[in-house]
Amino acid sequence: MARGKGAGRNMASREMPGGRSQRQLRVGEELRHILSDILLRGHFRDPDLASGVSVTVTEVRVSPDLRNATAFVMPLGGEDASRTIAALNRAQAYIRTEAAQRINLRLAPSFSFKLDQSFDEAARVERLLRSPVVQADLQKAGAEDDESGDERRDHET
Repeated sequence: MARGKGAGRNMASREMPGGRSQRQLRVGEELRHILSDILLRGHFRDPDLASGVSVTVTEVRVSPDLRNATAFVMPLGGEDASRTIAALNRAQAYIRTEAAQRINLRLAPSFSFKLDQSFDEAARVERLLRSPVVQADLQKAGAEDDESGDERRDHET
């Protein structure tokens, strides 16, 4: 039986719902662990990083060709976030060298560091959900659901 073009491609090239392939997700997660370890050890010459700054790596997104990686980070407590991000971007070459020794890729990706905004976004959504206007709408919707449930039970009997 003859196969059509592309029939022999592996599953790693298929895109996931987020637009990234399974391989990108897997490499990104491995890089997240590696970056966390590098930052935990803290062998940096930069005074902004050498002072024992604790940084959480929340996500690493890798480009389709695996040559570039964007690491989303958050300093502990959000203290001096812009200074920490700038210091990490300055130390990018050192971090790339350290990561290259620990990951099994042909080329180690170039890193760029960005502040993770997801915590702020989650807090904003939480505030919205707790607002009196939304609470009133939720209570109103709940009351309507209860009434429609009673009507359905009346029709079934």
